[in-house]
Amino acid sequence: MKWAVVLCALVALSECLHKIPLIKGKSARQALEEKGLWEEYRKRHPYNPGAKFNPDFATVANEPMTNDADLSYYGVISIGTPPQSFNVLFDTGSSNLWVPSVYCNSEACTNHNTFNPSQSSTYQSTSQTLTIQYGTGSMTGILGYDTVTVAGISVSNQIFGLSETEASFQYYMPFDGILGLAFPSIAASGATPVFDNMMSQGLVSQDVFSIYLSPNGETGSVLTLGGIDQSYYTGQITWIPLSSETYWQITMDQISINGQAVACAGGCQAIVDSGTSQLVGPSGGISNINAYIGVRNSSQDVSSCNIGNLPDVTFTLNGYDFTLTPSAYVSQTSNGCQSGFASGGFGQWILGDVFIRQYYAIFDRGNNMVGLAQAA
Repeated sequence: MKWAVVLCALVALSECLHKIPLIKGKSARQALEEKGLWEEYRKRHPYNPGAKFNPDFATVANEPMTNDADLSYYGVISIGTPPQSFNVLFDTGSSNLWVPSVYCNSEACTNHNTFNPSQSSTYQSTSQTLTIQYGTGSMTGILGYDTVTVAGISVSNQIFGLSETEASFQYYMPFDGILGLAFPSIAASGATPVFDNMMSQGLVSQDVFSIYLSPNGETGSVLTLGGIDQSYYTGQITWIPLSSETYWQITMDQISINGQAVACAGGCQAIVDSGTSQLVGPSGGISNINAYIGVRNSSQDVSSCNIGNLPDVTFTLNGYDFTLTPSAYVSQTSNGCQSGFASGGFGQWILGDVFIRQYYAIFDRGNNMVGLAQAA
């Protein structure tokens, strides 16, 4: 495979990119609304979008996550020999890989693919355990090693989690497990992230991956490993240095509406996170923004679906403006229209899928920068 990387230097870069389609499936919210169970679910499992960034969870034994009912993008990977397939959320806000296993006795594992170690000739067991703390509930399991294949790239001896118990809300999630794409410094149990092994094993031509979330329709979204695909963006790429090599964290200058700062005045921290569906921030700033767009209750319902009367919201990052139009931050549901801005976090802002759908996101591990460009 290292010879393949050398060959990439001699041919067009686009020929050396490894792409995995991201499926936009039915979110947990949509599935529950169809069954008339959404209101009950929402009360039993309140959404805490900042849970995985809670410093109280930041220990080597825990990988904080949260129950985001609106996540709907996932891709297929395989683990083992012969390969066993799984739908996983590619999450830039965490660093571990885990999937359900045959050891799991939770209801959440009954409707998802499960990994069977006895059916893989390359599996190696360990005595290590893994705990993932959610906003409500947790996942527990064990760690093992096996071959993991993503977008045609086979990573040997990849450490990953095999679930033994899972939080009840996982039953409604459209994906089986999670593949974290953040930094090793926040990996639970010291596990080496998948992309770090791709880099160290010489499996990618550049230490870069990028995410395109199609603004329209259920197809066309993609994770690209090893570089940047120019067909997914227009204009120039704006490069923003990281302020912390944990999450993909950057400095934000302010958030403004009609030229007036409404949040983050004087600067704040923001995390580009594909594992959060909405755009999340401290309650004060979110309340200011939602007041401008007519949100009338804690469910983030917008009073009118006439988005032509709503303002643009501008995020200034490293001196550059990135604007979200109403069509980007308002979503239509069976119950009306909903704001894409949610309260949460622990002082940071989380630029989730609402933001990434508008801006092609490039994650550069070689230079520790995030690149953003207008999505095509």
